Amino acid sequence: MLAAKLKVLWEMRNGIILFFTPIVFLPLPLVIGTTEAGCGYIIALMAVYWCTEVLPLAVTALLPAVLFPLFGIMQSKDVCMQYLKDTNMLFVGGLMVAVAVEHWNLHKRIALRVLLLVGVRPALLMLGFMGVTAFLSMWISNTATTAMMVPIVQAVLQQLNHQSDQGGEEKSIPLPEAGDKPAEKQSDGQVVMNGMSVEVEREELLREEEERKKMCKGLTLCVCYAASIGGTATLTGTGPNLVLSGQMNQLFPKNGDVINFASWFGFAFPNMIIMLTLAWLWLQFVFIGFNFRKTWGCGVDKSEKEIAAYNVIREEHRSLGPMVFGELSVLGLFVLLVVLWFTREPGFVDGWATHLFNSEKEFVTDATVAVFVACLLFVLPSKLPRIFCGGSQSFDIGTQRSREASAPLLTWKVAQKKMPWSIVLLLGGGFALAKGSEESGLSRWLGDLMTPLQTIPPWAIAIILCLLIATFTECTSNVATATLFLPVLASMCQSIGVNPLYVMIPCTLSASFAFMLPVATPPNAIVFSYGYLKVSDMARTGVVMNLIGILCITLSINTWGRAMFTLDTFPSWANGTEV
Repeated sequence: MLAAKLKVLWEMRNGIILFFTPIVFLPLPLVIGTTEAGCGYIIALMAVYWCTEVLPLAVTALLPAVLFPLFGIMQSKDVCMQYLKDTNMLFVGGLMVAVAVEHWNLHKRIALRVLLLVGVRPALLMLGFMGVTAFLSMWISNTATTAMMVPIVQAVLQQLNHQSDQGGEEKSIPLPEAGDKPAEKQSDGQVVMNGMSVEVEREELLREEEERKKMCKGLTLCVCYAASIGGTATLTGTGPNLVLSGQMNQLFPKNGDVINFASWFGFAFPNMIIMLTLAWLWLQFVFIGFNFRKTWGCGVDKSEKEIAAYNVIREEHRSLGPMVFGELSVLGLFVLLVVLWFTREPGFVDGWATHLFNSEKEFVTDATVAVFVACLLFVLPSKLPRIFCGGSQSFDIGTQRSREASAPLLTWKVAQKKMPWSIVLLLGGGFALAKGSEESGLSRWLGDLMTPLQTIPPWAIAIILCLLIATFTECTSNVATATLFLPVLASMCQSIGVNPLYVMIPCTLSASFAFMLPVATPPNAIVFSYGYLKVSDMARTGVVMNLIGILCITLSINTWGRAMFTLDTFPSWANGTEV
């Protein structure tokens, strides 16, 4: 009876949370009655909804547009302006280029080509999968990268793990019967004593089966981990990075564009390389081992299974055919986008934006570049125009013909279908929360409460907060995690006199370290769905991955990060802005 009631309550949990959460927190605005309390009520309500996902994340992000005007915190027109800021346009432009890369299968061609160069030795194969996945996730979504890579891993594993005899059946070793003779002479001259050689061979097969299972776990797990790690390297690689950029411009408008594509890449890319290397060594130690003869193939020819796996990758690559005009065009636009991002304002020299607009850096931002290249995708044709074909009706570029009118490289129908529009609203909701905290005075009040933390070394504060956020992000969206924490951390840093970037950058990176649970991030869920992994496998491996990530962040922020962002000083742009 009790079990039936509990089951009914569990089925109704979303409705219960949705209805009772506003009632539980209602004493905040009713009893205290200040604007700070009203803003705290809204943030607490949204935090619960985001953590439990009783509403879609984007719908929860829209609540400030309703609740801030009702609680007298901000006018409706001011709240709504927060939902489409410069950072949102950067995200939209970058994602459209990523959609075009995915639409033309350019990412798959790059992945297969690199795997052919790396080879199929176990250790190198894992390194190849991790390197390709991390590189691709720097530019396209982690989910799309993982969804594309895991089927390739699956096809390779089938060749590595299932070598059948000519009859198509797996070899099996019979168990010894109770009445076996003490000694038998086998056809190859081997003497069997009390079935001992059968047992030894059976144990050998069991050991090989266990190794195959570990190989499957390691190669699938490395893909989702590399996708999460790779996304941290670029400003558009994952949501929390964009949240940081937007919050910096929101909370510290005079920061001088300290976080842009070039500066973030200069800091985060070396950190990604170090973390990816340590992750590869850790996964190799857990799932493959350091037997150089077996895993690296030192002095050993390729086995039939490895040759078969290599052939699978080669056939996948061959099936793509030669590069067509559309792929080359998308590749060219992608390279143009990256070059313009890097040279706009690299930091150590004046970029092209400074020279074009007489030192007015604010005229052109990374969003301007992203939207410009995204618009070109809808303008440039996907086939070589007939004027360049010498009037020939049968001119071929790869497998395409230029007979009919050419469609653009990207159509709105494709962009509308593949773009994760919900993230745009989620980012906007975060900016609205930050602005509401500023206007209501909640951020200032929270910062004053944290003044005693000034007795603790800043590096210790950063480590503790990174551990907290890495744990919190296992249960909720990484964008929501960054959205909730970064405004509070900014006000805390102002109160204790620490450069805000010293804490905000490590915590932003930690929000992407969802390594422990299948539900923590879509790449984890995709890998888990293939059935090789248990939750315990991911949890045990992910704990160490979180520690590796925090150690790498601590190293990077206290070495080249300290020099790049002048973290030893409290900047004037932080001191002159009230949060």
